[in-house]
Amino acid sequence: MSEILFLAHRIPFPPDRGDKIRSHHILKRLAGLAPVHVATFVETAEDAAQEAGLAALAASHCVVRRSRPVPLATLEAMATGRPVSLTAFASARLRGYVAKVLRERPIGAIVVFSGQMAQYVPREFPGTVVMDFVDVDSAKFEDYAQRAAFPVSVLYRREARLLSAFEAQVAGRAACSLLATPEEAALFASRLPQDSTAVVRAMSNGIDAEFYDPAGNPGSAGLLRAGPHIVFTGQMDYPPNVEAVTFFAREVMPIVRKALGDAHFHIVGRAPTTKVESLDGTNGTSVTGAVPDVRPWIARADLIVAPLLIARGVQNKVLEAMAMGRPVLATSAAATGIGARNGVELAVADGAEALASRAVELLEDGEEAGRMGLAARAFVMREKAWDAVLAPLDALCRAKARPRNAA
Repeated sequence: MSEILFLAHRIPFPPDRGDKIRSHHILKRLAGLAPVHVATFVETAEDAAQEAGLAALAASHCVVRRSRPVPLATLEAMATGRPVSLTAFASARLRGYVAKVLRERPIGAIVVFSGQMAQYVPREFPGTVVMDFVDVDSAKFEDYAQRAAFPVSVLYRREARLLSAFEAQVAGRAACSLLATPEEAALFASRLPQDSTAVVRAMSNGIDAEFYDPAGNPGSAGLLRAGPHIVFTGQMDYPPNVEAVTFFAREVMPIVRKALGDAHFHIVGRAPTTKVESLDGTNGTSVTGAVPDVRPWIARADLIVAPLLIARGVQNKVLEAMAMGRPVLATSAAATGIGARNGVELAVADGAEALASRAVELLEDGEEAGRMGLAARAFVMREKAWDAVLAPLDALCRAKARPRNAA
């Protein structure tokens, strides 16, 4: 087939957080189909150091350092009437690279990862566009608006409104719009204009079951005190994660510790905010910050929790823990899109009392927890391997381009 242009809002290396895990495996799949040219952003020196890995996989690439502060992006967006999400990822250099690749290379398909990057698809591009929204960003900002105080709530509502219109426009242009779960796909489709002919489908996240193998030797973790040990993993400056661990530490852990006084809750992940750091020492909670490898913490946890109150798409943290054969306790929001059975491959509960009660049950009943972990590993191996999950990309990249006036 012709060559492919891949647009991603973060460099897909290393695959160590939810969005980068998905984009990394998509890029690997595309590189197996045809030469791939990649346009992407980095935000930190650590990310910038990953350019060599990208260069080894891509036929050509352009990496731009994203340094525009959010307040400046917000002012620019207000002045231009655009969503902040697009303004924050605007780059003349990256736009120039895209134009050059399309002019000089036989690009037959553009695969876009994350809505912010759709702004780089020229209206006149005659080939196929595959749009991976992952989840419905406009709905996420609506959720944020409901939880935020004035005047931030006004900004979130503006972002939701503008992004919703942009999403509909992009979906009308794409041969297919992908979302990470059937629920997100249905939500996205329901928000499109009634006369839209956009093609929307679900493509789940997968898991590297060999990397997350409980039979491996992931090393040691800092679980030196007597247990039981409850672990949460994730990017700790991501607002839904911050809200989740705050809720669990302050509302769930006091109930758990009434039954299990030596229970500990470990928050494991990079870039903890001040709010997260303040939880250290609260109700048996410890905050580790970044760790070289989360697998030791998962492997030695008695229970993995995903108590998210807002969740969009498939939670990689849940898949990783299931792949390593650990019992997982999730809210219904965090379990959405996984497809596992409550009480068999994972446990689902909502609210502080229910979460605490189920956590205590699993921590006290090692046999049930062990059975759940084994069932979780078997489920992931059967249903969530990346090769099977990403197989539809092959046909999508060869799909007939939609008419430019499609809506």
